[in-house]
Amino acid sequence: MKFAVPVAAVLLVVASPVKGEDWPFWRGPAHSGITQERLPQDLPGELPVLWTREVGIGFASFSVVGNKVLTMGNEDEKDTVWCLNAATGETIWQHIYDCELDPLYYEGGPGGTPTVHEGAVYTLSKKGHVFRLDLETGEVAWSRDLLADHELALPEWSFAGSPFVAGDRLILNAGRGGIALSLETGKTLWLPSQETSGYATVVPFKSGGELQYLLFSAKSLLSLNAADGSVLWDFPWKSSRDVNAADPVVVDDRLVVSSSAGTKMLQTFTDHRVPEIVWEQHDMKWYFNPGVLIDGHLYSLHGTTHRPTELMCTDVETGEIVWAEEGFGSGGLVATEEHVIVFDLGTLTIFPATSEGFEPMVQQQIMEGKCWTAPVFANGRIFCRNAEGTVSAVSVK
Repeated sequence: MKFAVPVAAVLLVVASPVKGEDWPFWRGPAHSGITQERLPQDLPGELPVLWTREVGIGFASFSVVGNKVLTMGNEDEKDTVWCLNAATGETIWQHIYDCELDPLYYEGGPGGTPTVHEGAVYTLSKKGHVFRLDLETGEVAWSRDLLADHELALPEWSFAGSPFVAGDRLILNAGRGGIALSLETGKTLWLPSQETSGYATVVPFKSGGELQYLLFSAKSLLSLNAADGSVLWDFPWKSSRDVNAADPVVVDDRLVVSSSAGTKMLQTFTDHRVPEIVWEQHDMKWYFNPGVLIDGHLYSLHGTTHRPTELMCTDVETGEIVWAEEGFGSGGLVATEEHVIVFDLGTLTIFPATSEGFEPMVQQQIMEGKCWTAPVFANGRIFCRNAEGTVSAVSVK
């Protein structure tokens, strides 16, 4: 027997919203700053702000899993790991511990973002406190104090990278070649050097079928073997005051690496030879946050805190700047496969990812204050914050 399907039912299926996607750690599900979740094509000029909370001073971004959003902040020389209801902003749980605010030419506070993996939350403070917390309750499974345990040298602005899960271990940008801890126990598995580190987060990278882990350290870009921490190759990279903070962007078997020293595309090799430079230029510099790669073009914020910043579209094959838009600050951005979402100077900007030019769909003031932290788009909401700890959730449903 055949059944007739009402036309209205067919239209309902066609018009149903795209399914949301979690954002469980820094740079999102693919470690690229890009989500497969889509934005509606008919966004209003002004988006509704669902809720606003105060979480304490800091620059941590957000991790979102289901109805939970996690971030960090500092108040009265104490860090707090917050787990909030993503729909309402209400506190689900919080974990508080002693940690210096440590402002140095900026407000201070935590810079790393919580990492969620298989029901656990992993965090790193700027002074080397590492926690594994239960995602549902916030209960501490284990904790470490890396400075006390290993006498690691702190970079000038202390640790800022986010925890990275590689198999059964947690890799952190602490020590020149990173440090690996057991996910289950927190035990140190390897630590090649106690020298100072960079500020970036580990990036996974496949070369000829081999999984490697990129670590932007204080004075070079390293490719690591996660099993023992051995260095597969070492590309020297000198930046002013060792501020190597923006994660490299993977382009097949090539890498785009950028800091205040400029930008290079590197060609890697399967035999672990030191990468060779494909192109380099000094008109695009990523200071805090990396760009996103969409259809052969990089969208990123160029500049430092000491000079005007531009929003740029760059041809990834040649390094040529296709267009640049003035009037932006030292903020951050993420993207869908079709749109770029920028948050800086308290303004949320959304525009189609196209090399034809900058045509914003949304430019909306959300809050005041310094906004260096990259936003996050997950499950129909955009989360953004400022340095003082104001957090807002914006609906795009």
